[in-house]
Amino acid sequence: MGVVLVYGGLLATALGFVSMVRPTRRLGNPTRRRAALVLVLGLGVGFAGAALPALVRRSAGSRLIDRFMPEYHFNEVHSVRIQAPPHRILRAVQAVTPREVRWLHTLVWIRSLPARILGRTVAPTGMAKPLLGSEPGTGSVRLGEVPDRELLIGLAGSFWKPAGGPRPRIEGPQEFLDLDRPDYAKATMGFWLQDEGAGWYRLTTETRVFTADASTRRAFAAYWRLIYPGSALLRRTFLAAVKRRAEGASSGTSPLPG
Repeated sequence: MGVVLVYGGLLATALGFVSMVRPTRRLGNPTRRRAALVLVLGLGVGFAGAALPALVRRSAGSRLIDRFMPEYHFNEVHSVRIQAPPHRILRAVQAVTPREVRWLHTLVWIRSLPARILGRTVAPTGMAKPLLGSEPGTGSVRLGEVPDRELLIGLAGSFWKPAGGPRPRIEGPQEFLDLDRPDYAKATMGFWLQDEGAGWYRLTTETRVFTADASTRRAFAAYWRLIYPGSALLRRTFLAAVKRRAEGASSGTSPLPG
């Protein structure tokens, strides 16, 4: 609902702005007065969507993601069917590089716009390194793995800030669990496989985010609802890259697109 309100408000705001510049009956705003009203209402709806409270959700499942993040405030789930052995699929998840993910460069550029406007330096994306690789100081860590079945990555940081904010140094799973700073959000990105028969497996990814502090939650909620369409597109294109790599490796062809 928050995402719908934010983007509905943005659309109404843009419509009102265009109609104020040039009133037209075609857009339903024949006067600047009506256009101004639409613009103000759009801003109000957008801010209301961004400010909606994020309720805590709970999961009592048996997957790794349920053990490391049983409570969360935000999440999204995507999946894809892949015809390849399980070990190749999970290996592909960990091997996919940024250059294999369509739209990644464009989405990263859009995401970095606020930092660029503020004159801050944005670190370039390593196009040849695995996208899910964990390095000290990046706030990313591998939390666990069940061979041929499941993989879980943990992230922490002030993701909503213009340049992505500072990231804590996390050395292992226990440090991730113990991290309790109110200015950080903690996120888990899980991947798991379901056997659908005839050599086909469904790879599902779920991202969960937990925020311990109310002010951090409000800031992250506004950020999450604004970037959600891009986030969903990124995860879908990432899964498509995993599928190409895993099925390409399975058939003996090149795992890289094009």
